[in-house]
Amino acid sequence: MTHNSEPAKLKIRRARSSDAPQLAELTAQLGYPTTTAAVSQILRKMKTGGPNALFVAECPAKQVIGWTHVSVAHLLETGARAEINGLIVADGQRSLGAGALLLDAAEAWARKHGAREMSVRSRIERERAHKFYLRQGYDHYKTQKAFRKFLRTNAGKIL
Repeated sequence: MTHNSEPAKLKIRRARSSDAPQLAELTAQLGYPTTTAAVSQILRKMKTGGPNALFVAECPAKQVIGWTHVSVAHLLETGARAEINGLIVADGQRSLGAGALLLDAAEAWARKHGAREMSVRSRIERERAHKFYLRQGYDHYKTQKAFRKFLRTNAGKIL
């Protein structure tokens, strides 16, 4: 992805199924290698899932140069809270305004869905991303450890 784009010329829109190849490429840049087929399947599931949205930044050449996924959860301890589940801007396109525009779209969507606050998690080594979120008005309020368990079916296969 080599196009330089001014923020004013970027279009922020909801992701479409036809974006899957570019979304897969960007997701790999984020550190999560995937395939176009896997992204297509996730996009289909997102349409029927809970309140969530996937926004893309599209340059004038119709190339997707970034995406953000936002969701709202209704939590007992905080009520409606939105979370940025992922945000990536392509190598060579960073620090040009696409990330801020994507974040603005996610925040507007979250407000519309009743969220009073927005959270984002960022891996400890992503110092550039941390500085970005601080510039966008986010506060670093907690450091925690993340735990994960892969769920298996009764037959022992990982879901």
